[in-house]
Amino acid sequence: MDCVNLKQPDRMPTALFMMFWAAKYGNISFREQMYNQEKLCELTLQITRELDPDLCTPTPLITGFGRLLDAVDYRQVEWPGHGVSDDRPFQYLDREYMSADEYDDFLFDPTGFYYGKYLPRVAGAFEGCEGIASMAGASYFDVIYNTAPFANPALQKSMARLAEAGQEAMQLFACAGKLMGQLGGMGYPSGIGGVAIGPYDNIADYFRGATAMMKDLYRRPDKILQVLDKMKELSLRRLAAQKPMLSSPLIFIPVHWAPDAFMSQKQFEKFWWPSFRELLLGIIDLDLIPMPLWEADCTKRLETIRDVPAGKCIYWFERTDMVRAHEVLGDVVALRGGMHPSVMTMGTPEDVDTAVKHLVDNVWNKGGKLILDTAFGIPDETPVANVRAMYAAARKYAG
Repeated sequence: MDCVNLKQPDRMPTALFMMFWAAKYGNISFREQMYNQEKLCELTLQITRELDPDLCTPTPLITGFGRLLDAVDYRQVEWPGHGVSDDRPFQYLDREYMSADEYDDFLFDPTGFYYGKYLPRVAGAFEGCEGIASMAGASYFDVIYNTAPFANPALQKSMARLAEAGQEAMQLFACAGKLMGQLGGMGYPSGIGGVAIGPYDNIADYFRGATAMMKDLYRRPDKILQVLDKMKELSLRRLAAQKPMLSSPLIFIPVHWAPDAFMSQKQFEKFWWPSFRELLLGIIDLDLIPMPLWEADCTKRLETIRDVPAGKCIYWFERTDMVRAHEVLGDVVALRGGMHPSVMTMGTPEDVDTAVKHLVDNVWNKGGKLILDTAFGIPDETPVANVRAMYAAARKYAG
């Protein structure tokens, strides 16, 4: 929190975030990590005790949800043992889940669009829920007449499947809550409280698909801006409802479409940044801490993205040069990350030690409010010795 508030703490904090690296550490398959929640929690406790970070990972919510994916018949990813081999991470399926002529349907009635079209496309358990969407607009006796869709066998089947999925979800939350309670009792707060998605990324990734969204920038620019504003409002409403249940104020925002190579600076400033900035400000208004993970290289965006209130955010960078990020953003936001994935996966422990020292000398010792971490968490294939070297070097040079 000192880093967030732009105060220099007595030592450089370290964070621990991992996807399937726990499987490598524990010598189990990725599939077992996804389906054996007890084993995953056991490994998380063991890893956290050994590495002794200042922020830990709610691992069941990151990768321990294989049974829940099965229960809802989820269709937007392939996962270990379900579309990819047992030792491969999940793979997102970039497809067009909302057609170009459905923008207005989404804008007019987002909830109806979700139940009537979107959810049945992305998860089989929602097939049959289309009748729920027709209830909007009903009043007086029409309300009771609109119970008729619930007699439809397809909707009843869907409700039964969703009830089973709901039980699976509650078990997952209980597992994660128990783990985070144990870690919290040991002095390790969660490095992620809630999750939000930037409005542009949300629509481009999970609704229109990459190719269709890039075409829409030219064919439907005004419609895109309307949808982005609506999605921002929906995201903030969800976060406000979730706030009482969050174990940490840190709101993780994976950023997919901001990198320098994905769109021009002019497009970034028109389509991407305004709604994202409003999302950040809305999260701050909820007394939460936005923590975007700027994936790939976002060096060209640094001057633009510094336009946020000082002392309110953490900017986590994957491949952006952290020294340059400190030069541009150091008086505005705390920084997280710094360890390049190539060093972690292909280097030696000595290379890792040198990389940490470089960050200490050129960021931390120059007033940078840096929370040391790897890029997008510890890369799955990282040698265990390299991870140990990173945390040891942090204590040696800035502890």
